[in-house]
Amino acid sequence: MDRERALTRIETLLDAVETGPLPVPVREVWVYGDLALGLDPIDRLDVYVTKDLLLGGDADAGDAFEAEHGVKGVGASVSAEWAADNPDLVRTDARGYAAPEKCLAACLLPDDEPTHLEVCNAPFEQNVRRRLDAALDRGAYDQVIDPRGVCLYAEERRSESALEKLRGGDLAFPTLPESLSMLGADEAAAADAADAIAAARTSQSARSVRGDVV
Repeated sequence: MDRERALTRIETLLDAVETGPLPVPVREVWVYGDLALGLDPIDRLDVYVTKDLLLGGDADAGDAFEAEHGVKGVGASVSAEWAADNPDLVRTDARGYAAPEKCLAACLLPDDEPTHLEVCNAPFEQNVRRRLDAALDRGAYDQVIDPRGVCLYAEERRSESALEKLRGGDLAFPTLPESLSMLGADEAAAADAADAIAAARTSQSARSVRGDVV
């Protein structure tokens, strides 16, 4: 994806987050990896979203949606109002329950572009450290998130200054192994994790999404 197209995609995503409605409330939006580094073109557009819990669910509306569409969990895991207005964008997990991360991907990103969406209830920086610590314990380095990120939306508004720096490619980051070392990985583990992240990225095509709960 060329850089200008990726930046346009991000602005469209931020517009959607600001104007809503969304399947679940969104607290933060980050971009990380290639776009944050200023590359052009980029292999993939990586986006991290921090979601809030859905409060004040509507069980009756959820039951009505399940009766009509056969999808469970609407009104509890995703907004019943959003689902009623966007039944074609409702996505489910393997058990047939509405999956917040898949619903967010469906309404925020097209499925024919090389994009990846990470969705978690924890902030980006907290989850980066948690995932790295878990990977170091288990050796599952492909689960590590590239820590080189830029926060574009928080406290219910976008950061125009961060967007301006992102557009200009004015953000400076260390290499991925160096970044992981700064977070506590030793030199060998940082190199292995960087290789695993690169391999995982090249194995993906079109849109991918991952949900995580802390």
